[in-house]
Amino acid sequence: MNYTTVRSAAKASFIEKRSEFIGSIKPVNTNEDAVDFINSIKAQHRKAKHNVYAYILRKDNIIRYSDDGEPQGTAGVPVLDVLKKQGLTDVCCVVTRYFGGILLGGGGLVRAYSHCAAITVEAAGVLNMYECISAGLVMNYDLYGKVSYVLPDFGVKQLDSDFGDSVKLTVNVKKELYKPLCEKLTDITCGKILIEKKREIFDDF
Repeated sequence: MNYTTVRSAAKASFIEKRSEFIGSIKPVNTNEDAVDFINSIKAQHRKAKHNVYAYILRKDNIIRYSDDGEPQGTAGVPVLDVLKKQGLTDVCCVVTRYFGGILLGGGGLVRAYSHCAAITVEAAGVLNMYECISAGLVMNYDLYGKVSYVLPDFGVKQLDSDFGDSVKLTVNVKKELYKPLCEKLTDITCGKILIEKKREIFDDF
Protein backbone atom coordinates (compact mmCIF):
# COMPACT_ATOMS: atom_id res chain seq x y z
CA MET A 1 0.00 0.00 0.00
CA ASN A 2 1.08 3.57 -0.67
CA TYR A 3 2.12 5.62 2.34
CA THR A 4 3.23 9.09 3.43
CA THR A 5 6.31 9.92 5.48
CA VAL A 6 8.69 12.83 6.01
CA ARG A 7 11.21 13.72 3.34
CA SER A 8 14.22 14.08 5.64
CA ALA A 9 15.39 14.63 9.19
CA ALA A 10 14.72 18.18 10.40
CA LYS A 11 14.52 20.46 13.42
CA ALA A 12 12.33 23.42 14.37
CA SER A 13 11.87 25.43 17.55
CA PHE A 14 9.95 28.23 19.19
CA ILE A 15 9.62 29.86 22.61
CA GLU A 16 6.40 30.03 24.61
CA LYS A 17 6.44 31.96 27.91
CA ARG A 18 10.20 31.48 28.28
CA SER A 19 10.00 27.71 27.68
CA GLU A 20 11.92 26.62 24.60
CA PHE A 21 10.38 23.82 22.54
CA ILE A 22 12.71 22.07 20.06
CA GLY A 23 11.25 19.59 17.61
CA SER A 24 13.36 16.87 15.99
CA ILE A 25 11.97 14.50 13.38
CA LYS A 26 13.35 11.68 11.26
CA PRO A 27 12.08 8.97 8.90
CA VAL A 28 12.52 5.55 10.55
CA ASN A 29 11.80 1.99 9.45
CA THR A 30 11.95 -0.11 12.62
CA ASN A 31 11.30 0.14 16.33
CA GLU A 32 15.05 0.01 16.90
CA ASP A 33 15.55 2.98 14.54
CA ALA A 34 12.97 5.00 16.47
CA VAL A 35 14.43 4.15 19.89
CA ASP A 36 17.95 4.98 18.71
CA PHE A 37 16.75 8.35 17.41
CA ILE A 38 14.93 9.15 20.67
CA ASN A 39 18.00 8.22 22.71
CA SER A 40 20.24 10.36 20.50
CA ILE A 41 18.00 13.40 21.04
CA LYS A 42 17.92 12.76 24.79
CA ALA A 43 21.72 12.59 24.78
CA GLN A 44 21.88 15.96 22.99
CA HIS A 45 19.50 17.55 25.49
CA ARG A 46 20.44 16.00 28.83
CA LYS A 47 19.62 19.22 30.69
CA ALA A 48 16.14 19.53 29.19
CA LYS A 49 13.15 19.10 31.49
CA HIS A 50 11.28 16.87 29.03
CA ASN A 51 11.96 14.91 25.82
CA VAL A 52 8.49 14.00 24.61
CA TYR A 53 8.14 11.65 21.64
CA ALA A 54 5.74 9.87 19.32
CA TYR A 55 6.35 7.47 16.45
CA ILE A 56 4.37 5.44 13.95
CA LEU A 57 5.68 2.45 12.00
CA ARG A 58 4.19 0.41 9.16
CA LYS A 59 6.09 -2.67 10.31
CA ASP A 60 4.00 -4.48 12.94
CA ASN A 61 1.63 -1.45 13.05
CA ILE A 62 3.52 0.10 15.96
CA ILE A 63 2.30 3.37 17.51
CA ARG A 64 4.05 4.68 20.61
CA TYR A 65 4.34 7.93 22.52
CA SER A 66 5.55 9.34 25.83
CA ASP A 67 4.69 12.42 27.90
CA ASP A 68 8.10 12.15 29.61
CA GLY A 69 6.96 13.72 32.86
CA GLU A 70 4.43 16.19 31.49
CA PRO A 71 0.83 15.84 32.74
CA GLN A 72 -0.83 12.83 31.11
CA GLY A 73 -2.25 13.55 27.67
CA THR A 74 -0.72 17.02 27.31
CA ALA A 75 2.45 16.17 25.35
CA GLY A 76 2.92 12.79 23.67
CA VAL A 77 -0.68 12.51 22.46
CA PRO A 78 -0.69 16.00 20.84
CA VAL A 79 2.55 15.15 19.02
CA LEU A 80 1.09 11.82 17.90
CA ASP A 81 -2.11 13.54 16.76
CA VAL A 82 -0.12 15.84 14.47
CA LEU A 83 1.58 12.84 12.83
CA LYS A 84 -1.76 11.06 12.43
CA LYS A 85 -3.58 14.07 10.99
CA GLN A 86 -0.85 14.41 8.38
CA GLY A 87 -1.25 10.71 7.58
CA LEU A 88 2.41 10.04 8.33
CA THR A 89 4.05 6.72 9.04
CA ASP A 90 7.62 5.42 9.37
CA VAL A 91 8.35 8.59 11.31
CA CYS A 92 9.57 9.56 14.78
CA CYS A 93 9.16 13.01 16.32
CA VAL A 94 10.77 14.18 19.57
CA VAL A 95 9.84 17.51 21.15
CA THR A 96 12.34 18.73 23.75
CA ARG A 97 11.25 21.29 26.34
CA TYR A 98 13.57 23.52 28.32
CA PHE A 99 11.32 24.79 31.12
CA GLY A 100 11.31 28.57 31.43
CA GLY A 101 9.80 28.84 34.90
CA ILE A 102 6.25 29.72 33.87
CA LEU A 103 3.55 27.04 33.97
CA LEU A 104 1.55 26.77 30.73
CA GLY A 105 -1.41 24.78 32.02
CA GLY A 106 -2.89 21.73 30.32
CA GLY A 107 -4.34 23.58 27.34
CA GLY A 108 -1.16 25.61 26.90
CA LEU A 109 0.97 22.47 26.87
CA VAL A 110 -1.25 20.77 24.29
CA ARG A 111 -1.07 23.81 22.01
CA ALA A 112 2.70 24.18 22.44
CA TYR A 113 3.55 20.54 21.75
CA SER A 114 1.13 20.40 18.83
CA HIS A 115 2.56 23.56 17.33
CA CYS A 116 6.15 22.39 17.71
CA ALA A 117 5.38 19.03 16.09
CA ALA A 118 3.55 20.77 13.22
CA ILE A 119 6.38 23.20 12.41
CA THR A 120 8.87 20.34 12.62
CA VAL A 121 6.89 18.27 10.11
CA GLU A 122 6.73 21.34 7.87
CA ALA A 123 10.51 21.75 8.10
CA ALA A 124 11.06 18.11 7.13
CA GLY A 125 8.66 18.13 4.20
CA VAL A 126 6.16 15.41 3.35
CA LEU A 127 6.89 12.56 0.96
CA ASN A 128 4.23 10.44 -0.76
CA MET A 129 5.59 6.96 -1.40
CA TYR A 130 3.98 4.70 -3.99
CA GLU A 131 4.21 1.01 -4.73
CA CYS A 132 6.12 0.80 -7.98
CA ILE A 133 8.03 -1.51 -10.26
CA SER A 134 11.60 -0.91 -11.31
CA ALA A 135 12.19 -2.05 -14.88
CA GLY A 136 14.94 -2.09 -17.46
CA LEU A 137 14.16 -1.06 -21.05
CA VAL A 138 16.47 -2.05 -23.90
CA MET A 139 15.90 -0.81 -27.45
CA ASN A 140 17.61 0.18 -30.68
CA TYR A 141 18.35 3.87 -31.23
CA ASP A 142 15.63 4.22 -33.86
CA LEU A 143 13.00 3.40 -31.20
CA TYR A 144 14.29 5.72 -28.49
CA GLY A 145 12.36 8.75 -29.74
CA LYS A 146 9.03 6.92 -29.70
CA VAL A 147 9.66 5.42 -26.28
CA SER A 148 10.87 8.61 -24.60
CA TYR A 149 7.82 10.43 -25.99
CA VAL A 150 5.28 8.15 -24.25
CA LEU A 151 7.06 7.61 -20.92
CA PRO A 152 5.78 10.90 -19.39
CA ASP A 153 2.20 9.81 -20.13
CA PHE A 154 2.67 7.06 -17.54
CA GLY A 155 4.45 9.22 -14.96
CA VAL A 156 7.64 7.20 -15.38
CA LYS A 157 10.63 8.16 -13.24
CA GLN A 158 13.89 7.59 -15.12
CA LEU A 159 16.75 6.48 -12.86
CA ASP A 160 19.56 5.69 -15.29
CA SER A 161 20.45 5.59 -18.97
CA ASP A 162 23.17 3.88 -20.98
CA PHE A 163 23.77 4.82 -24.60
CA GLY A 164 26.07 2.09 -25.85
CA ASP A 165 25.42 -0.48 -28.58
CA SER A 166 21.74 -0.03 -27.72
CA VAL A 167 19.75 2.31 -25.50
CA LYS A 168 19.24 1.01 -21.98
CA LEU A 169 16.97 2.81 -19.50
CA THR A 170 16.21 1.99 -15.88
CA VAL A 171 12.85 3.37 -14.80
CA ASN A 172 10.35 3.26 -11.95
CA VAL A 173 6.64 3.24 -12.69
CA LYS A 174 3.67 3.05 -10.33
CA LYS A 175 2.58 -0.55 -9.95
CA GLU A 176 -0.89 -0.05 -11.41
CA LEU A 177 0.58 1.58 -14.51
CA TYR A 178 3.24 -1.06 -15.22
CA LYS A 179 1.06 -3.39 -17.32
CA PRO A 180 -0.48 -0.56 -19.42
CA LEU A 181 3.03 0.85 -19.97
CA CYS A 182 4.36 -2.51 -21.13
CA GLU A 183 1.44 -2.90 -23.52
CA LYS A 184 1.95 0.60 -24.94
CA LEU A 185 5.70 0.15 -25.41
CA THR A 186 5.23 -3.24 -27.03
CA ASP A 187 2.64 -1.75 -29.37
CA ILE A 188 4.59 1.30 -30.53
CA THR A 189 7.81 -0.70 -31.03
CA CYS A 190 6.08 -3.69 -32.66
CA GLY A 191 7.49 -5.88 -29.92
CA LYS A 192 11.09 -4.83 -30.56
CA ILE A 193 11.72 -3.47 -27.06
CA LEU A 194 13.01 -5.65 -24.23
CA ILE A 195 11.27 -4.96 -20.90
CA GLU A 196 12.78 -6.56 -17.80
CA LYS A 197 10.95 -6.36 -14.48
CA LYS A 198 13.65 -5.98 -11.82
CA ARG A 199 11.93 -5.52 -8.48
CA GLU A 200 8.97 -4.07 -6.62
CA ILE A 201 9.84 -1.12 -4.39
CA PHE A 202 8.45 2.13 -3.00
CA ASP A 203 9.39 5.46 -4.54
CA ASP A 204 8.16 9.04 -4.53
CA PHE A 205 6.61 10.62 -7.62
